[in-house]
Amino acid sequence: MFNRAILAGAVLALTTPFAVAGPIDSACLRSNRTQANAPLCGCIQQVADMTLSRSDQRRAAGFFKEPHKAQEVRMSKSNADNAFWARYKNFANTAEAYCAR
Repeated sequence: MFNRAILAGAVLALTTPFAVAGPIDSACLRSNRTQANAPLCGCIQQVADMTLSRSDQRRAAGFFKEPHKAQEVRMSKSNADNAFWARYKNFANTAEAYCAR
């Protein structure tokens, strides 16, 4: 709970009107999801910046265009894929907690 409070504070501190788009933000805005909008996608990008490396962000951004790739990674037996999936789940849970409206 304490970590979530710190993360929430960091998200608020990093929220600026001139945020630079990252791979998650760009993929989110290009997606066909009806809920995708600039504030939500920006929030998700900010959480990604705090929880994922840039290479993990690029990989995760691909899930917006090709969601089946997420399932392939999730089901993979590769140690590297399993480690990425653990980081991705942490990112997704954190983004859901802080960006849900």
